[in-house]
Amino acid sequence: MTRISQTALAACLALSSFHSDAFTVPSSSSSHLSTRSSTRSPIAVLSRQPFLTSVTGSITTSLASTASSDQTNSLKRLPNSAVELTLQIPATATGAAYDKCLAEVAKKVSIPGFRKGAKIPPQVIENAWSRNGGKKALKTMAINELCGELIGPALKEEYDLEPIGQPSLVTSAEVIAESFTPGEALEVTVKCDVWPDIQWKEVEGQEKPYFGLTGSYKRKPFNQERFDAALRDLKERYVKLEPYEDASQQLVMGDACVVNMVGYMATASGEKGDALPDAASGDNVEVVLGPGRYMDGLVEGLVDGKVGEVKTVNVRFPAALKNKDLAGKDAIFDVEILSASKRILPELTDEFAEQVRPGLTAESLKDELRKAVDSQDAQEYMGARNEALGKALSGVLEVEVPDTLITNQAREKYALMMTDMRNSGMADEDIKKMISPENFIKYKELSVDGIVRDFKVSMAVDEIARLENIQVPAYQV
Repeated sequence: MTRISQTALAACLALSSFHSDAFTVPSSSSSHLSTRSSTRSPIAVLSRQPFLTSVTGSITTSLASTASSDQTNSLKRLPNSAVELTLQIPATATGAAYDKCLAEVAKKVSIPGFRKGAKIPPQVIENAWSRNGGKKALKTMAINELCGELIGPALKEEYDLEPIGQPSLVTSAEVIAESFTPGEALEVTVKCDVWPDIQWKEVEGQEKPYFGLTGSYKRKPFNQERFDAALRDLKERYVKLEPYEDASQQLVMGDACVVNMVGYMATASGEKGDALPDAASGDNVEVVLGPGRYMDGLVEGLVDGKVGEVKTVNVRFPAALKNKDLAGKDAIFDVEILSASKRILPELTDEFAEQVRPGLTAESLKDELRKAVDSQDAQEYMGARNEALGKALSGVLEVEVPDTLITNQAREKYALMMTDMRNSGMADEDIKKMISPENFIKYKELSVDGIVRDFKVSMAVDEIARLENIQVPAYQV
C-alpha cells in the first residue's frame, strides 16, 4: 500500500484550496530592505507556475513609454493585512501581452500551410486554439500574465508593500476577457495579502514595550530532596576520616574500612563455586558503608564487622553490569577487614563555605545550590515558561496577520496531524478520507487563535533582535 508523505498531504491540501483566479507574483528582490524582509515567515508560501513565460521585457517597455499618463494605480486597505489594488494598464502593455500569448501558442499548435517559425496572422492562431477556448482563452491568459507581472512592482515600488500568497482578481479573468480588447487600456482590481507592519503598544513605566514582561505558569514545588542530595554530595568531598582506636569496635553505617576481598561464584545450593576473575576481587579496597554504593549485600554484610575479622558476605552483581558473565549473578566474598575509620562530614558553616570557595558564606552557598537545583528542574518547564512569556509578548504587539499566513501554517499543522495519525497506525485509506477542504476549514477555525499568537511572537522576537542588534551564530541555532 502506498504511504502518504507529509509533503504529499500538504500538496493535496494546497491543490484543493487554490482560487481559480490566482496567479504567481514574482518573489521580491534581495535588495528590498524593510521590517518585513528582515522578519522570518513561519510558513512556506505555495505557488503555481504561470502558463506563459515572462513578458517582463515587452510590458516594461510599454509601461515606460506611457509613464506620463494621467492614469495611476490606486490602493484600498482591507482588514487582516489585505489590500485591493486597482491597476491602470496602458494600451501598449495590453497589446504587447496579447502578442506574446499569440507567439507562445503558435509554438504549441500545428497549422496547415504555415511552416514552423513562420509569422502567423492572429486570427489564424485564435481559430487554431478554438478547442482550448479560442480568442477568449488567449485574452484570459494575457490578463493573468499582465497581473502577475505588474502587481509585485506596483505594490513594492508605489506603496512599499510586500505581497504574499496568491493574489486574485476581484472580477475573474474570464469575465474581464469578454469585454477586453488587446491594444486598449485596461483596468483590473486584484485582492492581495501583504506582509504586515508591526506596531508596539505603549506600556506605562517602561522605556520599551517589551521590557518588564511578566507571565505565569504552573510548575512543581522546589525539589528539597534534590537540594539535600546536592548538599550531601558536596560535604562528601570534604569528609574527614578518624581511625578507630579500639580494634574491637564494630562497624556501623556511615563508617569506612579498608579490606581484602576474594570472590567466588555462588552455586545453585548457595555454596562457594569457581573463583571470580581478579578484576572482581582485590586487596586494600576502601569501602564506605552507605546504601546503594556497591553490589547488593556487601555493605550490609560488613556492618558489625571488626578489624582483623574475615566475614563471608553474600552479594548479587547489578543486572546492568557491563560484564555479562557476572551481571545479575550471585557471588560469595571472603572479606578481611584491615582497618576501620569513622567518617566525619563537615557542618554547613561559614568556615566550611570558605573552604569550598573563598568569599562564600553558609547562606550564599545554600543560595547557589538552590539556584542550581532550581535551574535543573526548570528545564522540565521550559516550554510552559516560554509559552507564558510569548503570551505576554503578543499582548504588547499590534499586528494584523494575513489569511495567507494563517492558511499555510494551518496546512502544515494539518499535514503533521495526518502524519502523526499514520505513525500511530491509522490506515492510509482512512487518512485519505479525512483530507478534504471541509475538514481543513474546520481544523483551521479551531487552530487560528494559536497560529496568530505564534506568528505574533515569532515576528516580535525577530523585530526585537533587529532593534537590539541581537545576532545568533548559525552553530547555535
